[in-house]
Amino acid sequence: MRTTTPLRRALTTVTATAAVVLTATGTAVAVPASGTTAAPVTTPHTLSTPYSVSALHPVVELAAERLATADLVAAAKWGTDSPIDDPAREQQVLDNVAAQATQLGADPDEIRMIFRDQIEANKTVQRGLFQRWTDHPDQAPTTKPDLSVVREQINRITGALVQALADTSENRGTLACRPELALAAFQVRHEDHLDALHTRALYRALPSICRN
Repeated sequence: MRTTTPLRRALTTVTATAAVVLTATGTAVAVPASGTTAAPVTTPHTLSTPYSVSALHPVVELAAERLATADLVAAAKWGTDSPIDDPAREQQVLDNVAAQATQLGADPDEIRMIFRDQIEANKTVQRGLFQRWTDHPDQAPTTKPDLSVVREQINRITGALVQALADTSENRGTLACRPELALAAFQVRHEDHLDALHTRALYRALPSICRN
């Protein structure tokens, strides 16, 4: 797959060890192999000196925060009849974010498209954890979170993410969006110490954020 020239420059500027490429079509590919832990980046550039924060940083940060709840959802569903794919719940989420977008003056169809990616990213984590726990039963959760409580947390983050997307609507329509998104994604990955599974899921959540 071919990356855009501005994006290649952005990733090179951030660090030579950046672990993601956002392609010209918006597809995200994480470099770490599945099942491995991404090594923390310890270069002086990223740790010893302040870095500029992209306007899209809050969007990516909230996407990562929403993804973190996938661990709780997976633990709640593990060993039960609850499937990872839940079309009724997914449709409810999409309808709710579209309604909130309309209230904020944002494009509901655009917000709905972005949240389809959020939902698929969340399921990426759930599937990865289910596979991990199947292969290594000793790592499986021994307690089950209350799924209704977890969903309240997801709803709160979802609302904040819709607001952040509305606030950055102008930024997300510029040619600089993808380089800025790559920078923000790299920073959040480092700040949150994401492993390979959550890194891959984060970049699955991002393709539709930029319009160009």
